[in-house]
Amino acid sequence: MGAEIGATTSLFPYNPRMADYLKATKRGDIAAYANRFQHNLQADKGAEYDQNLSELEPHLNGPFTPDLATPISKVAEEAKKNDWPEDVRVGLIGSCTNSSYEDMTRSASIVKQAKAHGLDFKSKFTVTPGSEQVRATIARDGQIEDFEGAGAIVLANACGPCIGQWDRQDVKKGEKNTIVTSYNRNFTGRNDANPATHAFVASPDITTALAFAGKLSFNPLTDTLIGADGKPFKFEAPSGYELPPRGYDPGENTFQPPPEDRASVNVAVDPKSDRLQLLQPFQVWTGAPTDLPILIKAKGKCTTDHISAGGPWLKYRGHLENISQNCLIGAINIENNEANKVKNQVTGEYGGVPQTAAYYRDRGIKWVVIGDHNYGEGSSREHAALEPRFLGGLAIITRSFARIHETNLKKQGMLALTFVDPADYDKVQPNDKVDIVGLDTFAPGKNLTLVAKHEDGTKDEIPLAHTFNEGQIEWFKAGSALNLMAAKAKAKAASA
Repeated sequence: MGAEIGATTSLFPYNPRMADYLKATKRGDIAAYANRFQHNLQADKGAEYDQNLSELEPHLNGPFTPDLATPISKVAEEAKKNDWPEDVRVGLIGSCTNSSYEDMTRSASIVKQAKAHGLDFKSKFTVTPGSEQVRATIARDGQIEDFEGAGAIVLANACGPCIGQWDRQDVKKGEKNTIVTSYNRNFTGRNDANPATHAFVASPDITTALAFAGKLSFNPLTDTLIGADGKPFKFEAPSGYELPPRGYDPGENTFQPPPEDRASVNVAVDPKSDRLQLLQPFQVWTGAPTDLPILIKAKGKCTTDHISAGGPWLKYRGHLENISQNCLIGAINIENNEANKVKNQVTGEYGGVPQTAAYYRDRGIKWVVIGDHNYGEGSSREHAALEPRFLGGLAIITRSFARIHETNLKKQGMLALTFVDPADYDKVQPNDKVDIVGLDTFAPGKNLTLVAKHEDGTKDEIPLAHTFNEGQIEWFKAGSALNLMAAKAKAKAASA
């Protein structure tokens, strides 16, 4: 889970297995090209490694964050110590991550072992194929039949419960419970909108085994289950096919090509729609950035799920005004340790974060957010940058950023700034008014200054760093990257 710790890319050395996969997916020309340069697509000779993957014990990651890792042999101990719910209510495998043909066949091999001993899933169990190709292939080859025969539900090829597309009925909101998934993230409330759900991330193999045991403390490497005949048995290591022996079944072709003459296409959106809304260009920034209120000083982890929640909000992805009503509703306000409760510095009243932001925007008041470490970690969802920009935010100032979110903010014409000294986060108070000094000479590598004016009349001048290059500074000056692109296209057309 590189993105959760700030990594943009994880690199794996090129090997013959990659070439086999490329050939199996009709990309043999790419495999042939890669083979010519395979000496450049691997680690340098003598490279040293921190981890030996062949010695790495299976882990469960979570709850509430994918960067809290526990070896499977220590889970029972940690569960007791931390009061994690013991019963696994639901196991979920698939979605975009951990849903390859090999993943599905390995999990199916565990299902076959359990069925051979007369067992069905003890927990509810869902399977989300990673693509139409994978779905069609495991349907043809019998794995779907294996899963369903043990009580699993096979879902559509979609994000599904991973991003909150789950109308969960077996628990009430606020009810403490455990689920185990092979998804890529498990932030608070992400899967089922229940903040009390303890979601753990594991491999498809471990997730499947735990769903047969129904217990978080079960260690499939060492523990046994009782078969229908009353005799104990232990799972053998799962096995599967890296590639389907009969090749991939492409499944149903649902691609609809766009018309060749795209310029003549008129996109008609009902102005009364609550799901679709045509985007309007963001306005170019004007005025001096002085006396800006702090919308929220976020405490601790603030992921893109906290900034722009999924689940029931997903239907508004095409309507920026409506989906902006979830902006930062999951962030914890350091002033009161509550979510979605911030002070309006004009009225003195407390209200929701997006409502307060809109109040400022509608009165021409720019605002800033103060964030903690690795602000914006998680998915790369663009809405986490679109929403604060739409609501009138000028700057997000943090101890550090997750890089993809930092870039997304820049593209929307927002200032993504960091404290030169991360400890200066503590100098800024939630009810401060702030100035951002130095934008008149905004340049790559040149620090800005935050003047934090406190309620007692004192102030702190705090240096701020940034990673804007010249092109990104032009995005900011134009109001957004799209604004700049449109202006250049218009100028080019005018000169033609």
